[in-house]
Amino acid sequence: MSEPIKPVAVALRYKTGDRAPVVVASGRGRIGQTIIDVAREHGVPLEQNPALAEALSTIELDDEIPEPLFKAVAEILGFILRAAEPVGPVGPRRQ
Repeated sequence: MSEPIKPVAVALRYKTGDRAPVVVASGRGRIGQTIIDVAREHGVPLEQNPALAEALSTIELDDEIPEPLFKAVAEILGFILRAAEPVGPVGPRRQ
């Protein structure tokens, strides 16, 4: 019998003007699930990326993410920001 999956969760904070996102919460198992639950309760977008979560989970709290992870995190932040934009009409505008 295999072990139950222990969720790994990492919360990042990024403010315009910051050099890089900062790790503000990290945990696995029950703590990881609590991070996920709190994010959902507050409408925080979630992204499932186990490899990136594992890499980010090694970073100390309140530390910026390291440069080798910039691209992966930027792609996720870009996706989240695009998904949060209001959807306009599809196709050419009719007058």
